[in-house]
Amino acid sequence: MTTQDRWNAVDQYVTELLAPADEALDAALAASEAAGLPSIAVAPNQGKLLHLLALLQGAQRILEIGTLGGYSAIWLARALPEHGRLISLEFDPAHADVARANLARAGLDTVAEVRTGAALDLLPRIEKEPGAGPFDLVFVDADKVNNPRYVEWALRLTRPGSLVVVDNVVRGGAVTDASSEDPAVTGTRAMFELVAKEPRLDATAVQTVGVKGWDGLLVARVVG
Repeated sequence: MTTQDRWNAVDQYVTELLAPADEALDAALAASEAAGLPSIAVAPNQGKLLHLLALLQGAQRILEIGTLGGYSAIWLARALPEHGRLISLEFDPAHADVARANLARAGLDTVAEVRTGAALDLLPRIEKEPGAGPFDLVFVDADKVNNPRYVEWALRLTRPGSLVVVDNVVRGGAVTDASSEDPAVTGTRAMFELVAKEPRLDATAVQTVGVKGWDGLLVARVVG
């Protein structure tokens, strides 16, 4: 059995016991695949982690940067109270349409909204929108080159005590390569350096292995 096979087996074991599939989540993945979306949604056990973080946070307002087909949005929105709100930003209109349909099928379209456009264009509008924030949790899972700017915006749109989670920060170990010219790596490294120097954030990162390969996520708490 290869290393990847072992990672897959562990993820399958954990998922079957602790994050079993359900109709809405299965349908979201199937619809995304049928629409030709890339298979880069979070793994089920990682979706469950996002759900638990939102519950532990007592989140009432959640911002997601990068919707894809809405799989992670379903996990996050399910943690919201009846009066809660999730705003998810998606650059690709076709992806956004798939996500909206998936959220509606899951019965979450009353609390979850997908907005289409470049996040760096949409975020200033959200900042000016009455009642949109502050957000209790921000999940960043979009183009990696803009990760530093997304974290900067997360700080502007949150409050002390909020959580900021950034996905795909290990890049198969490439994040340690200071000579890399890969924009996803350079953007991620710049994000780490920003977070390390930012006194308003208290953060750590963990490596993950599993069905999505070798990667990881950063979790930061806004402290001031």
